[in-house]
Amino acid sequence: MSAGAGPGNDRGHDFDRFIGRLLIVVTYIAVGLLSVGVGLLIAAGISPLAGGPTLDPGHLAQDLVALAPAAFLWLGILAVIATPLSRVIAATVGFARLGDRLMVGVAVGILVVIALGIASALLAG
Repeated sequence: MSAGAGPGNDRGHDFDRFIGRLLIVVTYIAVGLLSVGVGLLIAAGISPLAGGPTLDPGHLAQDLVALAPAAFLWLGILAVIATPLSRVIAATVGFARLGDRLMVGVAVGILVVIALGIASALLAG
């Protein structure tokens, strides 16, 4: 048995694999949404390089049902933004399960910084 082998290491390896799969899935979802949005833009005769509408979360679901290109593009962009955030959230849960309080603290600190960044952006308008 190697020096790094053992039950704790197996849990860490499984956790790393889970996070890797999570990132792959979220990335595929983002690429899929963006691809559908670009396809709908092209089908509507709108250039993907033309300026687009602002994000309106209140109309996002309605626009998605109506197959509005902007809805798919915004959801794809939000999925891209959510990718690293989901990684940090999963890491926080994983470190908590492994009992690594220091790394839980670091991960929570990162989440606080992200939340402060989002709050300051929303307040700035």
